Amino acid sequence: MTEPFLIHPEPLDDFDCRELTFRSDTKPVYVAGSGPGVIVMSEMPGIYEHVARFARMVRDAGFTVWMPHMFGDAGRPPTPGYGVASIARACISREFHAFSANKSSPITNWLRALARHAHDECGGKGVGAIGMCFTGNFALNLMLEPSVLAPVLSQPSLPLFKAGGMAIDQEELRCVKDRLENEDLTVLGYRFEGDPFCKKQRFDDYEAALGDRFQARVLPDAAARTGTPMAPHSVVTMHLIDEAGQPTRDAVDEILAFYTTRLQA
Repeated sequence: MTEPFLIHPEPLDDFDCRELTFRSDTKPVYVAGSGPGVIVMSEMPGIYEHVARFARMVRDAGFTVWMPHMFGDAGRPPTPGYGVASIARACISREFHAFSANKSSPITNWLRALARHAHDECGGKGVGAIGMCFTGNFALNLMLEPSVLAPVLSQPSLPLFKAGGMAIDQEELRCVKDRLENEDLTVLGYRFEGDPFCKKQRFDDYEAALGDRFQARVLPDAAARTGTPMAPHSVVTMHLIDEAGQPTRDAVDEILAFYTTRLQA
């Protein structure tokens, strides 16, 4: 039995908010923990309570979380109106290519610089990354940065309003594929079976492009937390049932083990 579903304001007061500038662009980044770096890229509408909860799980597993604030109001609970407004602003922003299957969002250049910075500061074998929903495919784009060794795609939802597609430039995809093969790396992907934003066709496209380097995990809709304001979608955040033996908690544990194997000396 899960507790009633409530989302509270998230003060983020156990994170160090740093203003970091790369490529002449400054963004707040919430940092916490010690050990190798992991870039946690929030889903829409922005960093909120359950995104921060997952970031703390990563921190408590022995990593330094770097959580950039890219859209929305950090810490604000999601509501339907706020969510629609955040998506609308992101869709018209020059930082994101929300609708194109074969273009990389420009913000991924900034995120790769963040990954380099995190590795320089934190050390370890490399950096991990996870994108969620609107940022889900960004962890794949980050593979153009050599320090990124452990990418996780949680319900990647770009391009919007298309069943398939990967939202990455084809030349960048070729370089990522070469890296995966040459360095014996893998990409983890998670989605719920009936997710209306991340459908089977999208994972089929990832598998067609990356072969067995893309390890897909498709969870039954019945594994999602109930009583939430949307259909099963957010594997490690809103729809996580944080109880031993639950498929969503098993997904979190697998991600943490993936980071441990790839990043810690």
